[in-house]
Amino acid sequence: MNKFLLKALVLTSVNIAFFADAQFRTRNRMDKLEDFDQKTVSWGFYLNANMIDYKIVFDPRYGMFENHNLVSSKESTSFGAGLIAKFRLNDYLDVRVEPGLQFAQRELTFNTDTNSMYKDGSLTNAPFIPIALTDKDRIREIKSTLIDIPVMLELHGQRWYNSRPYVAAGVNYIVNLQSNSDSPDDNMQQVFRSTTHNFAWSAEMGIQFYFNKFKLTPAVRGTFFMNNEMVADNATTPPYWSAAVSTLQTRAIMFVLKFE
Repeated sequence: MNKFLLKALVLTSVNIAFFADAQFRTRNRMDKLEDFDQKTVSWGFYLNANMIDYKIVFDPRYGMFENHNLVSSKESTSFGAGLIAKFRLNDYLDVRVEPGLQFAQRELTFNTDTNSMYKDGSLTNAPFIPIALTDKDRIREIKSTLIDIPVMLELHGQRWYNSRPYVAAGVNYIVNLQSNSDSPDDNMQQVFRSTTHNFAWSAEMGIQFYFNKFKLTPAVRGTFFMNNEMVADNATTPPYWSAAVSTLQTRAIMFVLKFE
């Protein structure tokens, strides 16, 4: 083991030991921010890192071929930030509104060349002239700027020294500022369209740590869209893209750091 790594491990171990001793020791321990949770309303902010991708339900005709899925989603990491407004209900329940701005970039790959077999038309698609799909046609890099407004009910236990565990769940209203939903162009012109206004549900768990000046909360949150985000291509566009997907829904796992 090199000296730098050894020093880093020792320093990390010392910091963890010091943090644990300061937060949980019983000898000469002082409760911090004892009246903080008695406030009817309190404020804060948060930072978060995301792992985000799409859940896809494939169209059985255009999205699958010989039991193979023709569309795939590549997950990516992203980040965001937002504000916190907490409304106290009682000793165990709070309502939280946490509006934030999330940035994401995902990638969809359409390996739908075999859909050329439907060039003569079908019940769901008019006749079309087949095209040879290039990498530019197959791959869609989808950038999203999301205004996320979750409203969550938080259930927490009693304080254990200077910490308190909690779980929370709620619903989100999410606006995609880069949806392209009103664009007259579609995938034929390399423009991917999705819905602007969306709804999701979220579940979260974490531990609140109390310090002298603030409360720090590391948490893990899952957010899952409930509506179909796919906007269909124009009627004259061949069934290589949106026709292959019945339902497209964002799902994200977030690591959140809250400061109150």
